[in-house]
Amino acid sequence: QVQLVESGGGSVQAGGSLRLSCVASRYTADMRCMAWFRQAPGKEREGVATIRTSGGSVEYVSSVKDRFTISQDNAKRTVYLQMDSLKPADTAMYYCAAGPPMAIGYCSMLDDKYVRWGQGTQVTVSS
Repeated sequence: QVQLVESGGGSVQAGGSLRLSCVASRYTADMRCMAWFRQAPGKEREGVATIRTSGGSVEYVSSVKDRFTISQDNAKRTVYLQMDSLKPADTAMYYCAAGPPMAIGYCSMLDDKYVRWGQGTQVTVSS
């Protein structure tokens, strides 16, 4: 059974930074895409960033573009989300997810494309 474990969440003042980590117990054929999602209270889960584990494309939701950076270390089976210039609107539970790519090779920002999920790590940004 593949497990994804997130860490690195916490409370930070607006403008601060956090680095989230997601460690996979193993990589399998249905984990060519890794992604970060988030869900704030009363809101639907949204895709934040995706990365293809084999390299290549990365994607970001527009609200975090130029502030967040997704990266990976395949040797450590770890995906990171560096979050800079945090805003209160970034407050949410952040989830790591893994799944297959779309047919053209891009990783989806839709949560129904992902088949492995972590338990989440809370990020709280205060003003």
